[in-house]
Amino acid sequence: MNRTSPPRSAQRVCSSAEIHDPIADELRRYNDHMRDVRGLAAGTRHNHCRIVAQLLRKKFVGGVVTMDKLRAVDVRRFIARQLGDSPSHSAAAQVATALRSYLRYRTVCGDLVAGLNAAISSPVQWKLASLPRALKPDEVQRLLGAFPNGRWPRRGYAIVRCALDMGLRAGEIANLLIDDIDWREGTLTLKCTKSRRQDILPLPMATGQALVDYLQHERPATQSRAIFVRQRDSRDIQITTAAVQKVIHHACQRAGLPDSGAHVLRHTLACRLVEQGGSLKEVADILRHRSLETSRIYAKLDTPSLAEVALPWPGSES
Repeated sequence: MNRTSPPRSAQRVCSSAEIHDPIADELRRYNDHMRDVRGLAAGTRHNHCRIVAQLLRKKFVGGVVTMDKLRAVDVRRFIARQLGDSPSHSAAAQVATALRSYLRYRTVCGDLVAGLNAAISSPVQWKLASLPRALKPDEVQRLLGAFPNGRWPRRGYAIVRCALDMGLRAGEIANLLIDDIDWREGTLTLKCTKSRRQDILPLPMATGQALVDYLQHERPATQSRAIFVRQRDSRDIQITTAAVQKVIHHACQRAGLPDSGAHVLRHTLACRLVEQGGSLKEVADILRHRSLETSRIYAKLDTPSLAEVALPWPGSES
C-alpha cells in the first residue's frame, strides 16, 4: 500500500514549528535575568532588550549568539549607527546602559567581555547639574482642581493623590491591591516595588479618603483584588503602568500644566519635605531610595542650609 503524503497545510505547520530563533531565546534568558536577579522594572527590561536585540540581529543574522565573535569594533559601529550625527545625552545614556547591562549578564554566563566594555564610552554630564523638576504649590492646587472632570474622576483623583502624597511610582500604583491597605492601622504595604522589597508606608488621610471615595462610588463590581480596575470588552482588568501615566498626563493637560508623570509628583513630594525642614535621610526613606546618593539632588533645594555654608563674595563687606 502506497503511503500518502500529508496535506500541504500540515507540512506548513510542521515546518513553522521547526523554526528556531536563537536570538529570541537569548533575549528571553536575558530578560529573565534582569527580572529575577537584578529586579528591574518591565519598562527598563523592555528598553534594554530592544537595544540589545538590534545589536545581536545585526551581528548574528540567523545564527547562534557567540560572544567570541563579537568585537569591540562591532560595538563601536553599532553605537555610532544608533546615535547618528546629533546624539542626545539621554539617547546615548540609554544605549550605553543597555549594552553594559547585557555584558554584565554575559559575564555571569562565563564570558570574558572586558574588551567590549572598554568600547562603550559614557556620555558626559555633570553630576547633579540640574534641579529636580517639581510642581509649585499653586500648580499642585491647579492639578487637584482638574477633578472631578474626566471620564473616571474619582479614579484619577485617587491616582494623583497616591503619587503626590506618598511618592508612589506609576507601576506601584497600578499594582496596588485591596489587601495591601490596613484601614484600621492606616498603612499601605507595597509589595511590587522597584527594589523588589516590601515596604509599609503610613496612609495619609487625604489619600485614604480619595481611595475610599473611588472604591465606594466608581470602582466596577468585580472579583479582582486590584484597587484600580477598568472594563474592556465586558471584562474587568487591572490598570496598567502606562494607563496610570496617561491619567496623570490628561489631568495636567486639563490644569494647563506642562506634561508631567508620576515621577514629577514624586519630586514634588520630596521638594515639599525639604522645604519643610526634612533631612535627606527622611526623603530617601519616604521615596524608598536604595541609596542616599540618589536623594542628594534635593540638597540644592535646601536654601536656608545652603545660605549658612555659603562663603562671602570676594570684595564684599560680609
